[in-house]
Amino acid sequence: MVPLYQGRGLVETETDAAGMRAAITAARQNLRRPDGGPFGACILKDGRVLAVARNTVLARRDPTCHAEIGAIRLAARRLGTHDLSGCRICSTTEPCPMCFAAIHWAGIDAVVYGTRIADVARLGFRELTISNRAMKRIGGSAVRIVPGVLRVECRELLRDWERWHRGRIY
Repeated sequence: MVPLYQGRGLVETETDAAGMRAAITAARQNLRRPDGGPFGACILKDGRVLAVARNTVLARRDPTCHAEIGAIRLAARRLGTHDLSGCRICSTTEPCPMCFAAIHWAGIDAVVYGTRIADVARLGFRELTISNRAMKRIGGSAVRIVPGVLRVECRELLRDWERWHRGRIY
């Protein structure tokens, strides 16, 4: 697959760009209503959006309610199976170790993300600083990693969130 240049970030397909834009739109909901951090995720199957979720850690008072986990739960319900092979997940920020493990266990083929764990750690989020590449290597995961997709837009999301919600870090 030949990468396409989308002006503001490298994407593999138009579908990745559409999935990332859906994830960004979901995450932007937390700018108006701070239910969680500035994170969104979208799962794609056969080039179509299957599930979209945003971080709801604060609203649900549940530390596992990351956007990726929400999207995985919704996609599994919609497909009626725990096996999400054939799917890709687009996440506004590189998935944390918990989310990467769930992506691996769900059998998702690829993770596409915009900003890195280091970018949100600078905002004060207590992310474990283990990259997806390190998790893949150490764990022997087959999940394909596509970093930096629509990175500029995802960084804008983080800046907007920081302006509106200082101190709402968990």
